Parts: sequence; structure tokens; C-alpha cells
Amino acid sequence: MSIGTTATTPEAATTSRPDSGPGPVPALTVENLTVRFSGLVALDDLSFTVAPGTIHALIGPNGAGKSTCFNVISGVYRATAGAVRYADKDLTRLAPHRIAQLGVARTFQNIVLTHGTVADNLMLGRHRLTRAGFTASALRLPHTVREQRRHRERAAEIADFLGLGPAFDKPVGGLAYGDRKRVEMARALCMEPRLLLLDEPVAGMHPTERSAMAETIARVRDALNISILIVEHDMGLIMRIADSVTVLDFGRLIADGPPERIQNDPAVISAYLGTPVQDTEPEPESATATDTSADTAEATVPDTERDSEETS
Repeated sequence: MSIGTTATTPEAATTSRPDSGPGPVPALTVENLTVRFSGLVALDDLSFTVAPGTIHALIGPNGAGKSTCFNVISGVYRATAGAVRYADKDLTRLAPHRIAQLGVARTFQNIVLTHGTVADNLMLGRHRLTRAGFTASALRLPHTVREQRRHRERAAEIADFLGLGPAFDKPVGGLAYGDRKRVEMARALCMEPRLLLLDEPVAGMHPTERSAMAETIARVRDALNISILIVEHDMGLIMRIADSVTVLDFGRLIADGPPERIQNDPAVISAYLGTPVQDTEPEPESATATDTSADTAEATVPDTERDSEETS
């Protein structure tokens, strides 16, 4: 299907995938997840569910365990106890490439895209969907050439959808920071995921870029009807686009529910927000960044001073 076409059902948004096949988008269920590093408890009996086709935010101060949770879901870390279930599989028992084959893709907080063109980077995301072997590709057999052409066309379609069409054949290292963040997302989408993990997608962006990215995230969910789990410090963005919010503090769940309830939860205010997110624009001299183009002020909450494992 065209990525720019809004899908109204999970079946309409499903593409044939190795090892997963067509079918409705599964829920992601985190069950009593615990992670310890040499006595340090990074996650403590954490449980939450990402409902199919929703944007679910995972927030909390630095050191709360958000990146650890992402790393367990994507197979980078192993859980000490508990489980992460997706598509009837326990992800905590699978290697990262097996999790990707189930339709789980992620972006990373720190951009490492510096080499090749936008097209080259997006084609890396198509690798798991490529059936031709190394020898056939090296010999450029006719069926391999046709397959590569189809993958490149799909990558170009995704690039267009994310506003990267004019830069498709340009070196990624020469792009603006915000565009490179979009390339990171586009590469993940090129894996044709059913669950997309976004690790601070608007970090380092100026207000206009943040507003545009928020709209893009919502459009991606609506067009593909995929689930999105997002870690982000920009509370205005979270309160604007998230369907549900899970809040961590020192690895423990302190709140879980719709944004309008979370932003006024006393435990959340005490641990992270400081004050409820307001719908009014802060004074210009405020240290909080805002996006005046949004209906709700996109306030980036200052990070608290904590030792953290979340450097990835």
C-alpha cells in the first residue's frame, strides 16, 4: 500500500513480512520487567501495555529506566526477570535480528548517520526484506536487479512521505540536523514495522522542527496503522500526540494512563514535571522551550541531575 494513504484497519496496513505474515497489529505487553546491573536496579517490576495502533509515551527523569526498557524490547539488553510479549513471542528470549523480523524497529537518541546518501541509508532498512543472496546480488542476476529496484522505489516512497524526497540521492552527512533525524525514522520505517520505537525523536530540534516532527509521527501512525512507543522529554509534544503515557521514576512505574490525567498526577508532578503542563505560552525569558505554532505549548522539561545509564 502507499504510505501516504490512510489505513482504517490493521489488515489494510499490513504488508507481507518474513516470519510475521499478514494479520492485525499485536499489542506489546511488558510484564513485571526487572533489570539489574551489578546490584543497580534499572527497572523494578515494570508492567504496561501498548495497545495496537496507538502512540504510547514512556517518560520520566534521566535515569528513570526509559532507555533500558527500549533496549530490552529491542533485544540489546537481557531482562533479569519478567517478560516482554509481542506477536505471541517473548522478546526477552530473542536476539535483536529475530525481534526485527517480528516487525519491531527502533530509532536511536544519538544520530550516527554520516556516510552515504539518504537512499543508501534507507536501503539498509530494506535489508531484512531482501531475499536475494550475496552471490546473486554480486552477479546482478535479473531477478535480483528487479528486487533491488522494487526496494529502492519503496524507500523513495517513504522518503517522500517524510519530506526527504528532494534529498534522496544527496549525502546524508550534508543534511540539516532535523533532516538527519527524519532519515533515522525513515530507515526504521523501511523495515516495514508494525511497532516503531522512537528514542527522543525531537531532541536537539528547534521549535519549528519539533512541531513538524510531531505532525509526522501522527501521520505515520495514521497512514500505516502501526503502534508507536516513544521516549521523549518534550512534554508539549507528548501531551499533544500520545494516546497513553507511562511514567517511570528510578525504574518504577509511578503513573499510567491518558495524557490529561498524567499531567496533573501528583506523583508525576513531584517526580518529573515540577508543575502541570500549561496550555498557555511561557514568558520569553523562561528556560523552557516552546513551539508557538502548536495549540498546546510544547514545553521541554529540563532534565534532572541524576546519574543515568541512558546515554544511548
